[in-house]
Amino acid sequence: MKGRRALTTNADIIDLRDFYQSALGMAAARAVSLALMPVWKPISDERLVAVGYGGPFLDRFASDAERALAFMPAGQGAISWPPGGASMTALVGLEDLPLGDASVDRILAVHALEFAESPEDFLNEVWRVLAPGGRVVLVVPNRRGVWARFEHTPFGSGRPWSRGQLQRLLRSAMFTPASLSEALFFPPFRRRSLLGLTVALETFGRKAWPVFAGVVIVEAVKQLYRGVPVASRAMERRRASKPVLVPAGAGARIRERQERQPANEGEAGCSYPIA
Repeated sequence: MKGRRALTTNADIIDLRDFYQSALGMAAARAVSLALMPVWKPISDERLVAVGYGGPFLDRFASDAERALAFMPAGQGAISWPPGGASMTALVGLEDLPLGDASVDRILAVHALEFAESPEDFLNEVWRVLAPGGRVVLVVPNRRGVWARFEHTPFGSGRPWSRGQLQRLLRSAMFTPASLSEALFFPPFRRRSLLGLTVALETFGRKAWPVFAGVVIVEAVKQLYRGVPVASRAMERRRASKPVLVPAGAGARIRERQERQPANEGEAGCSYPIA
């Protein structure tokens, strides 16, 4: 049990902030963002939520979204996002997201899955809050990568994953993996003078040693139908009493879908009240 707790201990918010403000962190964010672009399919009027520490990536991908939120795990801590504007940050539990059912279109999980106490429960919660056909994008440390072996970056903490493990986990949570990518093919240099090589090494490594990438990126689509979980009375009381965040416009769209649904057709895979 001691080893399991050590693997899932969250990175500290100050360490994450300092890493992404460093030269190595900025190079890593740039490489991951470039790898995200091919899998980032446009979604009309997108409601986007980043879970974990997604600020460096929301800065690039949130501009086209109708609404974007930054959810940061309670064990990690939180900082305000976006910088210089009204805060769209919330401190959350990874297995208990404060969102209504089917209320967002896409979830970007960075520095999240590897720290979840129960990856299965986390993805079940992601499935619940995603709209039908919604997408989740996971960025996780690669088990075979060099970055998972060094603790001076946040990718060296938590539980690393392989491609196969991620695909099996997603399918068990009723997601269909749609695309795969990798990033961080350059070593996590400590010397600033070597960081000038990162662009060339990232390009060359993608062709020469893709299996040893620092992170694996998987996009998966929510399957509409799944078994209905039996909720405990304690969970129902907790959901009834806690505040629920629903991005603007989500409620109207949910009501519109309900009105179009035949009266004798049951809810598919929805076991919680819709906010």
